[in-house]
Amino acid sequence: MPRSRVMLAIAVCGGLTLTGCGRTGQDGAQANGATLAAGAAKGTVTIWAQGAEAERLPSLLKKFKVKNPDVTVKVSSIPWGTAHDKYQTAIAAGTTPDIGQIGTTWMGEFGKAGAFAPTPSNFGAETFYPGSVESTKVGGAILGIPWYVDTPVLYYRTDLARKAGFTTAPRNWDDLKKLAKALQTKAGAKYGIGLPPKDFQAFLPFAWSNGARLTTADGSGWTLDTPQLRQAVAQYQSYFAEGIADKTPNTDTGAVESSFVNGSVPMFIGGAYEVGQLNQAGGAGFADKYATAVVPGPVSHTSFVGGGDLTVFKHSKNPTAAWKVLQFLSEPATQVEWYRMTGDLPSVQRAWDDPAFADDTKLAVFGRQLKDVASPPNTPQWSQVQAAGDAQMERVTTAGLTPAEALKTLQSEADAINARS
Repeated sequence: MPRSRVMLAIAVCGGLTLTGCGRTGQDGAQANGATLAAGAAKGTVTIWAQGAEAERLPSLLKKFKVKNPDVTVKVSSIPWGTAHDKYQTAIAAGTTPDIGQIGTTWMGEFGKAGAFAPTPSNFGAETFYPGSVESTKVGGAILGIPWYVDTPVLYYRTDLARKAGFTTAPRNWDDLKKLAKALQTKAGAKYGIGLPPKDFQAFLPFAWSNGARLTTADGSGWTLDTPQLRQAVAQYQSYFAEGIADKTPNTDTGAVESSFVNGSVPMFIGGAYEVGQLNQAGGAGFADKYATAVVPGPVSHTSFVGGGDLTVFKHSKNPTAAWKVLQFLSEPATQVEWYRMTGDLPSVQRAWDDPAFADDTKLAVFGRQLKDVASPPNTPQWSQVQAAGDAQMERVTTAGLTPAEALKTLQSEADAINARS
């Protein structure tokens, strides 16, 4: 499971200390948030977690223990391959842990099943980046709090861009295409930019930056065959048709970084974790040879937002202490420390005032990008629609299918998916 598609869930509303757990709204979602209670945490809190977060969370929580000496936090590592089914079984049986790490693509499925309680009304959602809060909404209710975030931005070799005659980052599609071509013709690149040929989600920043929407305003239907989306697909397709992007890129671990360092593919769109990997792959002094920039676009500069959210289950043996864990993980200082431990970017805007971000020109771009982000809809059908989109993007980029044909098919398939649900 990619880091950018992870959620951390905290189970609440199973006890009485969290007051006002709210009425049940559409699709099983509860409409009104609980009130976060005061006081120190006590008792035992159980956590299921996956990946790097499972490995490093116990160390971070040592400071929580110091502030809350009467609480015991137990973290269990769950393999990603079995996590979905394990949570599904626990939700059905009412045996969820106090805290669980939930894949974001599962949010709509579990949220519509009524598995989560709403965010406490006094938690302070305004402290987070608004776009990341959107990723926690299901059925009109906010069912989570962003914990950490990631968003793709443009990486480009500034030294090779100067050689190609460019001294500033591209701001729109025309700039991006011109730079990519010049990197090939004047700076010796084999391909001007690296783009995934069959990844619908990776393509979405092109769509959103052209003003496209994926669903109707009320979220009940798909809007995938629109002029904005057709224009975005055509623009994306042109990079492959013109030989600017590779139709069959090397997908081995480290391939993107290696191609960027050796200059054969000196531009790509990627997450914050790439900064460390590129600096390591390039060695001493390489950090001075590249820069990051917000994604170019004709209407906006909207990128994808992913990361980890703190959301809630209805069942918990210790909801008060569980919410105290959530509160601790959302503190700016804790978020900065978590970044130092894992590379996960803060979702709390104040954390970006820390010199670790404010004084780093490459990371500061991610803070600016997070002000203009979007996320796929939190619906149970999204994973199926995304898979259908992957198939159509592959036909567009590698076989030359027209954007009109591809999106007409995708719209039909998405409508059929909705009809079956």
